[in-house]
Amino acid sequence: MNKPLAAQSAAAPTSHLASYPRFIWRMLVMATEGNWLFYAWMIGLSAVALVGLNAWATQVSQGMVVTNMSDHVSWGLYIANFTFMVGLAAGGVMMVIPAYLYHDEDMHDVVIIGELLAIAAIVMCIAFVVVDLGRPERFWHMIPGIGKFHFPISMLTWDVIVLNGYLLINLHICGYLLYQRYRGRRPNPKFYIPFVFLSIGWAISIHTVTAFLYQGLGGRPFWNTALLAPRFLTSAFVSGPAFIILALEAIRYLSSYKVGDGAIRILVNIMRVTILINLLMLASEVFTEFYTGGSHTASARYLYFGLHGHDALVPWIWSSIALTIVATILLLRPKVTKHPVMLITACILAFVGIWIEKGMGLIIPGFIPSTLHEIVEYTPNGLEWRVTAGVWAAGLIIYTLAIRIAMPIFSGEVSLAKDTARDV
Repeated sequence: MNKPLAAQSAAAPTSHLASYPRFIWRMLVMATEGNWLFYAWMIGLSAVALVGLNAWATQVSQGMVVTNMSDHVSWGLYIANFTFMVGLAAGGVMMVIPAYLYHDEDMHDVVIIGELLAIAAIVMCIAFVVVDLGRPERFWHMIPGIGKFHFPISMLTWDVIVLNGYLLINLHICGYLLYQRYRGRRPNPKFYIPFVFLSIGWAISIHTVTAFLYQGLGGRPFWNTALLAPRFLTSAFVSGPAFIILALEAIRYLSSYKVGDGAIRILVNIMRVTILINLLMLASEVFTEFYTGGSHTASARYLYFGLHGHDALVPWIWSSIALTIVATILLLRPKVTKHPVMLITACILAFVGIWIEKGMGLIIPGFIPSTLHEIVEYTPNGLEWRVTAGVWAAGLIIYTLAIRIAMPIFSGEVSLAKDTARDV
């Protein structure tokens, strides 16, 4: 996919001031160009996003009472998706580590796909937090210097810092690399390599801090486990590569860009290891909860087997385990990369299984039973599903447009020299 950088045309302007407006304009033009399949995909996503926006407007105008959340279960589908999306954003670093830490040329060709995924996922993270706020206009209370940021005491402030910091780091890396590619210049390592290595550590920090946010709540024994942060990271390194493989397969079959098998093989090997570690940690948690017993196992009993006749989450968690096990079996087949249908199926099963595990299987049972030992079940209602679908659609729109803009530039199909020569 990656072609050698062409020499810059003599007619092409060499200054940043002359080329930057053309770069911005070219990105806007490419974002609106495509075949009928691209337009159908974008129209469908836009329709879903507008439905979600309408549902959120209803929620803001009438209050959180229109959701199924309550004083007993105050974090529902939105925070469940937020937790998963943080892992998806962190999983994007799986493209960066082989490419820059181990100098893998196959990964260098497609590393931009993982970087753009991190950007889209972080935007979705922020969106899920916003829709979970009863009064979103009061976010200014968290702005340092204007509101009370409570740094460094509050774990929530740490989460705000790492999420926004990760977004800015990846925006800088992607923007700089694409701009230099468009100008036909070789990127200066001093302006992006330090940020690449910073993004690796930062990716680990965003999910670790999110885990600490839950672990630090002493009144929720279901989350008080030292394995929570490692489980978050291992599951992130399953869902992230799974989504990237699906994106690479879509690019391979729906566009003219050539995606090599090397990058996919590396991601599959990463998934093979991390999905087994994730299952091992899950088994360790289940053993600890049920073998030792005690009153603090009530949430785990409710999640896996039901409690006092209440079993709303039992189908969710066992579906997650079944999907993950089937995905593991498929991924461990020796020639899975030679069978695209099998590989895509394994990635979808792993992705959905992790989504359930980190969402409905982690966030919701932490509140059941409540601190008053009351069992108040929670299932998302239609409005919550519409808002959630709207956020996902908006995130996929961002990711699709980012890929649509980045791939022609990164592959050398679009450049300043070619645009200038065409104008002349």
